Amino acid sequence: MMGDPNQLKDEGNKHFQAGDIDKAIECYTSAIKVCKDKKVLGVIHRNRSACYLKKENYANAASDASKAIDIDAADIKALYRRCQALEKLGKLDMAFKDVQRCATIEPKNKTFLETLRRLGAEIQAKLKTTFSTDSRVQNMFEILLDEEMEKDKREKAANNLIVLSRDDAGAERIFQNNGVPLLLNMIETGKSEMVLAAIRTLSGMCTGHKARAMAIIHMVGIDKICSVMAVDNEEIAMATCNLFQCINDSLTGGDRREYGKEEALVLDASKDLKTILLSLLEMVANKKVSGHGRDQALNLLCRNVPRKDKKERDNSRSLFTIDNGLKKILKVCGQVTELPDQLPMTENTQLIASVLLNKIYDDLKCDPERDNFRDICDQYIKSKIDPNDMDKTIHAINTISGLLQGPFDVVNALVGHQGIMEMMVALCASEREVDQMVAVEALIHSSSKMSRASFIITNGVSLLKDIYKKTKNERIKIRALVGLCKLGSAGGDDYSLRQFAEGSTEKLAKQCRKWLCNPQIDTKTRNWAIEGLAYLTNDADVKDDFVEDELALKAMFELSKSKDKTILYSVACTLVNCTNCYEKKDIIPELVELAKFSKQHVPEQHPKDKKDFIQRRVKRLLKAGVTSALAVMVKADNSILTDQTKELLARVFLALSDDPKDRGILVAEGGGKALIPLALEGTAAGKVKASHALAKIAAISNPEIAFPGERVYEVVRPLVSLLQTDRDGIQNFEALRSLTNLAGFSEKLRVKIVKEKALPEIENYMFEDHEQIRQAATECMCNLVTCKEVQDRYLEDGNDKLKLLVLLCGEDDDKLQMAAAGGLAMLTAIQKKICTKLTKVTSQWLEILQRLCLHTDPKIQHRGLVIVYNMLNSDDSELSKKLIESELLEILSVIGKAADNPKKQDTIDVARMCLVKAMDLVSSCLVLGKVSQFSTDILAELGACVCVGTYSICPSEQQWNTAAGFVIQKALSVLTTCMC
Repeated sequence: MMGDPNQLKDEGNKHFQAGDIDKAIECYTSAIKVCKDKKVLGVIHRNRSACYLKKENYANAASDASKAIDIDAADIKALYRRCQALEKLGKLDMAFKDVQRCATIEPKNKTFLETLRRLGAEIQAKLKTTFSTDSRVQNMFEILLDEEMEKDKREKAANNLIVLSRDDAGAERIFQNNGVPLLLNMIETGKSEMVLAAIRTLSGMCTGHKARAMAIIHMVGIDKICSVMAVDNEEIAMATCNLFQCINDSLTGGDRREYGKEEALVLDASKDLKTILLSLLEMVANKKVSGHGRDQALNLLCRNVPRKDKKERDNSRSLFTIDNGLKKILKVCGQVTELPDQLPMTENTQLIASVLLNKIYDDLKCDPERDNFRDICDQYIKSKIDPNDMDKTIHAINTISGLLQGPFDVVNALVGHQGIMEMMVALCASEREVDQMVAVEALIHSSSKMSRASFIITNGVSLLKDIYKKTKNERIKIRALVGLCKLGSAGGDDYSLRQFAEGSTEKLAKQCRKWLCNPQIDTKTRNWAIEGLAYLTNDADVKDDFVEDELALKAMFELSKSKDKTILYSVACTLVNCTNCYEKKDIIPELVELAKFSKQHVPEQHPKDKKDFIQRRVKRLLKAGVTSALAVMVKADNSILTDQTKELLARVFLALSDDPKDRGILVAEGGGKALIPLALEGTAAGKVKASHALAKIAAISNPEIAFPGERVYEVVRPLVSLLQTDRDGIQNFEALRSLTNLAGFSEKLRVKIVKEKALPEIENYMFEDHEQIRQAATECMCNLVTCKEVQDRYLEDGNDKLKLLVLLCGEDDDKLQMAAAGGLAMLTAIQKKICTKLTKVTSQWLEILQRLCLHTDPKIQHRGLVIVYNMLNSDDSELSKKLIESELLEILSVIGKAADNPKKQDTIDVARMCLVKAMDLVSSCLVLGKVSQFSTDILAELGACVCVGTYSICPSEQQWNTAAGFVIQKALSVLTTCMC
């Protein structure tokens, strides 16, 4: 219906009043289409908005009201209607703004005021509800358990739940709000993302809270947690392993809460811990457990069974594990994946089992305990040897291989027993390929000791050569080759103890590199190629050829980044050999001569093991991407990344960081971050090597780039550990340089260094005879003096700290002087009491100050003048008088009178500031009538300084002119009096 818009509007009003809302909307819509008058258009939109409100079509009501407001911003009816629509849409904050505008236009309107009050209260209530933890928890579970909910929302809810559980208050709210049964519901869905979210939330809830961890164990059940860890999903298995670890930590001392008298009754965790241990041992040999689940069960045993500190007396967990689970662990070691009906395993399972055996054996305290361990192993292996059942026999031989990779001494005697070695040799000649493979591997592992290698060289080399030549199976061929490699390297890096003929090792290495670079060969076989190179690279010719083969290097680095972590040790050994960073005994020339005289063997160095060859190999490794490979290797699971492997990696990092030019590459590829865990965990030697490498990097790198985020604070402790007096001088020096760099970066780092108790060590090295160490310590202290605790140590009486710093300012070494003077300049600026104290610690203070102010180096001179200015500004009139009456005034005058010079301008300006301060002090004394305090020479000198008029650019020009004029007048007056 087309027509006059005003007429259509009026008709719409009539329909609205009559209650015919649909007709009214129709009329208003027609009117809008033909209306050209903006004012009328605004009224029509406002009226249609009222119709939509009646129809509860709040979105259209808000839209029409907005159009009316766009035409007339003060349309109070449109504003209020939009407020009503927005309130119904749940947009309370926007509705509140509209009614607020209405109340501003009509402040006495009761409807507006009541709506304003009501909406304000609703907003507050909504905020309280929205942000209350209980509501958030409930809301998250509703989203997670709603199968129709969008995936993104469910993922967000899962992440929020995990984050909430990591906060103690949040974890408690989840627990109190029926959270554990709901988390169990999530696990029961069987969906991996739901199970992961539930397990990670439970981990957060169990962390650091013994009572809650125990409650969760009983509500969820240890068997249930084990069944989740047993699934064939690596991520879920790892998350469940972390849950077990959180529970164990909380039950064994991770909780520091005080529970009072009830603790002994309610929180006795020994039974739960024993149940967990038994359940994990049960998982080790259970066929229903996946390879990933078995790995994590073994990992948990590795972490929690042996004592963390050998000083602890209680090793009952290890003894319990031997009695209840040693045979199960041996069963894992003996599995032969090529045979049917074997336990599900990953590439890493058997190595983790060997590591666990080694850790348990190492945890034993006395011979009877070790004898029991050996007896169980002996009985198990002998029970499996059956000449009529070859499958059982190779299981026994594989078990021996597992023990040889773990507690070598346990099985060493067994291998020497009559018949065992002969059986290995006989199996090598078997027609079954699996027998040959298992036997060759056992021979390889049993030749780890040189004495054993000599036995096999006599008995088995020809056999290995025959297998290598005759077999067509690449997997057996490469194992035979590795056996030959191992035997060929039995002499280590001793050039004179080569086992094979000249050139034989190079041929073996060439074949290993060929297999390594062939991507069509399976990963495990290529890993054996790296194993062979780990032995052959003892030969300098081999390692030199290897680093020149970039394809082989990159292939090795790619394999080191793969899921199969069994090769970590081999890769680490190969890199240690290539960089020559293994432990070397110092050669004493006198003993060498004595050995030659007595016709004893003397080790010889290969020509290619000299420094220039090593440096060239390091450059090649860096170019091939060794740093990124090392960074990935460091992240491997702790059970496989043994302390010995960590030490090897630390040695490699130290070798790579030797040249300062290469440290930028290390930082760029994540080497700085990778070194931190190596410096904090591992063998004592490994931690020192990693800390030393960190010191080299931290000394010349921007800490923010080398160690991003909070990692930089983790670096401090390893660096401070290098300050111990039993460390080498070079380690002390590098540590001091790196701490100097960190201390100059931020106040938080300076506080961290002080908290790590580095100050006594740094002060100790300031007394060191070695010039470079003493200088580095002084520079470090210079950067630390802004810390309140450091200042307090210098203010304390009864020590020579300040005296030493003053005396170091008088040393002949320019760099040492600069550091000491810089520290003293900052101390005297911050603590005025030190200005007075330094005059009492040594009688040479004035002479030293004068030497600093007359120094030819502008930087040292500047520091000396700043100290003088601080002393003049110290509010100690007696001290100021001493300075003004000394030769320093003449020195200041000479420097201050000098013409402006960009190279020395800082020095000249400070000298002028000192003179201004001196004139202020003199003029204040003259005002008080204390003229006699200063000699006529001093007054004349100050007056002469001003008369020269060279201070037009002095920072305190007005102050200068006022004081100078007064001093001149008084000086002339005194001089006139003297002349009369």
